[in-house]
Amino acid sequence: MSIVPRSLSDQAFEVVRERILSTQIPPLTPIRQELLAEELGISKIPLREALGRLEEQGLLCSHPNRGFFVPALTAVEAEEVFALRLKIEPDAAADACRDAGDDEREAARAALAALESASDADVRNAVTFNRRFHLSLVRPGGRAITTQLVERLHVLAERYVRKHLEPEGREARAASEHRALLEAWLARDAARVSRLLSAHIVSTLHDLRQQLPPADPAASAPPPRRRQRR
Repeated sequence: MSIVPRSLSDQAFEVVRERILSTQIPPLTPIRQELLAEELGISKIPLREALGRLEEQGLLCSHPNRGFFVPALTAVEAEEVFALRLKIEPDAAADACRDAGDDEREAARAALAALESASDADVRNAVTFNRRFHLSLVRPGGRAITTQLVERLHVLAERYVRKHLEPEGREARAASEHRALLEAWLARDAARVSRLLSAHIVSTLHDLRQQLPPADPAASAPPPRRRQRR
């Protein structure tokens, strides 16, 4: 089987997305396209293609004459993203636990092991492995559209998950909830899977409500344009 090489746009997309999700590019930070293209060793054309795709995913915003910038973390977006996860993900995982074969059950165990190992070393990697673990619970059964929707929501939620894990003790609580969830999933206890996953999502959202400031229209405004010196 031949391996299709990734395009420059694909490579730029992955690099910039990781920097956004890991907050290496903080909220409301403008994207300096010329500097970023030079750093990545590409022209501005594939970079702009990548930035456009990131905007479609909700990870960037654009404004006329001001270019792209990273949107702020807001209570409004958190409410919407986690409400959608709550509607889709618990039932999807419950259905998938009934359909999972031996290989998929082993993949879920491995995904949790990787998450727990990453949690001890690097919070940035831990959040990425968190997404992979959750996806391993909904992927069995061949429901491709459902899996894609859940993955899209997790990408949008990832910056908020990082924010949620900042206070001490949150990571240990999440690890305990994940282990209980996997145990129910492996036991094919669909009702318990749905209940545990719903509680897991709700508790994260509850914490975020305490962490995020109330809705402020100015919070999602693009950064001011710098005046040029004459």
